[in-house]
Amino acid sequence: MTTSSVSKGCFVFKPSAKKKKISRTTADYFNEGLKDSEDGKKRFESCQLLWQQMKTQTEQLQEELNKKLFDNLVCFLKKSHSDFHEKKNDWSCRVRSSEIPTAALLLGVNVTDHELTFHSLSDVLNDHVTPFVVLLQAKECPGIKQLLQKLLSQLMGCSADLDIDEEDDHPAISQRKMNCSMASLSAWYQKTTKKSSSPKKKRSASSTHWQAPPVVVAFKDLESFSANVLQEFIVICSQYTNVLPLVLVFGIATSPMIIHRLLSHSVSSLLCIELFQSLSCTEHLATVVDKLLLSNQFPFKLSGKVLQVLITIFLYHDFSVQNFIKGLQLSVVEHFYSQPLSVLCCGLPEMRNRVKRLSHNQCENIRHLSSFMSYVESQTPDAQVKLLTNDNYVKEMTQKFLEDLDSYHENFIPVLRCLHHFTCILPKYPLGKQIRELYCACLERNVWDTEEYNSALQLLRMLAKDELVATLEKCVEVLKPYSGRQLGNTLKKLKEFLVHFQCLEGDNLENVDDDESLPQKGLQKKTDLYQLQRTLLEMKETRRTKKLNKFESLRLEVVDFLDSCVRDYLAPPEVQLLYEVVYFGAANILRRHLNAVPRMALHTALNNPSSYLKSLENEGTLSSAAPDICITYKLHLECGRLINLYDWLEAFATVVNAGEESDSDSLKQVDEMTHARFIRAVSELELLGFVKPTKQKTDHVARLTWGGC
Repeated sequence: MTTSSVSKGCFVFKPSAKKKKISRTTADYFNEGLKDSEDGKKRFESCQLLWQQMKTQTEQLQEELNKKLFDNLVCFLKKSHSDFHEKKNDWSCRVRSSEIPTAALLLGVNVTDHELTFHSLSDVLNDHVTPFVVLLQAKECPGIKQLLQKLLSQLMGCSADLDIDEEDDHPAISQRKMNCSMASLSAWYQKTTKKSSSPKKKRSASSTHWQAPPVVVAFKDLESFSANVLQEFIVICSQYTNVLPLVLVFGIATSPMIIHRLLSHSVSSLLCIELFQSLSCTEHLATVVDKLLLSNQFPFKLSGKVLQVLITIFLYHDFSVQNFIKGLQLSVVEHFYSQPLSVLCCGLPEMRNRVKRLSHNQCENIRHLSSFMSYVESQTPDAQVKLLTNDNYVKEMTQKFLEDLDSYHENFIPVLRCLHHFTCILPKYPLGKQIRELYCACLERNVWDTEEYNSALQLLRMLAKDELVATLEKCVEVLKPYSGRQLGNTLKKLKEFLVHFQCLEGDNLENVDDDESLPQKGLQKKTDLYQLQRTLLEMKETRRTKKLNKFESLRLEVVDFLDSCVRDYLAPPEVQLLYEVVYFGAANILRRHLNAVPRMALHTALNNPSSYLKSLENEGTLSSAAPDICITYKLHLECGRLINLYDWLEAFATVVNAGEESDSDSLKQVDEMTHARFIRAVSELELLGFVKPTKQKTDHVARLTWGGC
C-alpha cells in the first residue's frame, strides 16, 4: 500500500479483522436454492454437460446453414479482387473499376440474430480472405467523422497481427498521429501490405490470406444509418477505388429497396451491388427443432405446452432463433434445478449406474411422482406394499421404466416423421405444414381423437397413386436405420406395400363398371326434372355399392396401417411411467421469465417494494422505510388527473418524517433535504412515464395512469 504525504515517514497498516471472503462457484449458487439438495452437485454437472453438448450442436448447425451464404460471399470477393488487380483496357472493366463492390445481405427481420451472423462472417473472412474486416453499427457512427474514426481504429487493431519493425511506431500510436481520413487509410494500407509481402517478414498465416487483401466494411444495420453519412462515405470511397480494394457489405433486415431510399441515384450508381439471401428464420428454427428436439441424441425433452410457449414467442414477438435457444437453455437449467430426479436425465449406461446408487430420499421422490402413483394404484395389494416399502424393488422398476421410456422415444420420432410425410402433402394442411406443429399436437393429447386427424385420414383415402408411392418411399428411408429394432416389422410392411403397388397394372386403376356408365348416358338425353332426380339417385346408389378395385383396396389398407402405427407409437408422454424425469413441463415459469409484463412488474415493485426488498416488512401501508419513489408512487395513486405538486410534497414530507418527533410549525416548513428527495422521486416517475408536466396549471403535473396500476 502507498501513502501520499507532504513529509516522509513510517506508517503501520494493521490487517483488517474481516474474514477473507470465500470464493463461490456456480455450483454453490445452483445448490443454494434447491428445495431438495439431493445430488445437487451431480445434477449441476449433468446440466452443464447436457447444455454444452446442445450448444455445440447448435453452433455446428449455424455453420452449416451459413456455409452456402459465406461461400457465395467469398466468391464475390474473389471476383471483385481479381477485377481490381487485372486492370484490363476494355471499356466495361474500366467502368467497373470505378465502382465499389457491394454485397447486400438480406438477413430478415430477426435483428437480434444478425450480430451472430456478422461475427461468423468476420471469422470466416479473417481465416480465409483478409484480416481487414470492419463491423460498423449506426449508434457508433452518428457522423462521417465518427465513422472514419471507427473504421481506422478497427483496422489498426487488425494490423497488430502483422510483423512490424521494432523501430516503427506502434499502430495505436500512429493512429493518434495521423488524421482520420481516407488518404491516411490508403497510405496505411500501402505501407502495411508492402511489409506483409516482403520476403524478410512473412505472416505465419500468409497462405490463408490473399495477396494485397481487400478491406471489407460491413454496415450491420443499414436501415439505422443516416442517409447523409452513408452518401458522404461512399462518395469519398469512390475516389480511392484505384489504390484501395474496398468492399462494402450492407446488412438489410427489410428489403433491398432501402438502398435506393437511403442513397440518391448519383451515389447508388457508384456501387456495384450484388444481392445475397440468407436462410429464413423459420427454416432455421425448423432445423434447430429437428436436430435438438426431434432427436434421441439428448435425453432432455420439452412438454407440449413449454414448446408451444417458445414457438409462440418466436412467431409473435421477435423471430429470433437465438432467443429460442436461450429459452431452451433456461428450460434445461430450470428442469435440473427444480426436479430432484433430473439426476437420472442422462444416457442409458450412466442412468443404470445412478439408479443403483439412489438414496432412500430419492426413492421417496419417485414414489411421489404422479405417473408412479397411478401405476401403484393399478397394481395388486401385495405389489403395492412392495413398491411403497422396498427401495431395491423400486430401483429395479425405475430402471425398467426408464428403459421403456427410452424405447418409447426411439419409436416416437420416426413414426412422427412418417405421419408428417403423409400429412404435409394434403390440401390446407389439417395437421400443420411444419413438423413442429404436428409434434406439439402429439405431445399434448391423443392426436387420433382430434377432428383434424380424422379429416386428414379422409383425404389420405383419396390420395393419388404417384403421391402415395412417393410418400411410402420417404417413410421407408426414414425407417431404414431402425430395421433391426422394434420398428423392423413396420419397415417390412411398408416395403410389401411398395411391391404390391409396383405389381398393379395401370389398366386396372381406370376400370369402371358398366352399370355405372348407364345412368351417366341418361344424363346426355333430354329429360324432365323427375327423370333427372331419379337418374342422380341411381348414380349415388351405384357409387355406394360399387366394388373397390385393387388400387383402392390397397390404398385403404395403407391408411389403416398408418392409423394403427399412430395409435401404437404416438401416445402422449403423460401416459409413460416416470416421464417427469426427462420432460420439463413448467410452462408458467418459462412464460414468466421470457414473456414478462413490464407494467405489472413496475406496479408490484413500486406499490409493494417488500416483494423485491426482503429487508422491508410487507405491511401494505405507507412507511418511511420504503424508497422515496415508492412513497411518491403510492401517494400519486390517491390523486386525480391533475396533481398539485405542493400538496404532494407536503404528503411526502409527512410520510418521510412520520417517525421523527417535531413541532407542528416545523412540519409546515419542509427542509431542503426532503425537498430534494421529493424532486428526485418525481423526476424518476416522470422518466418511467407515470406523470408529465402540464400547461393547464404551472404548479401541477398530469397523471398518465389510471386505476390500480
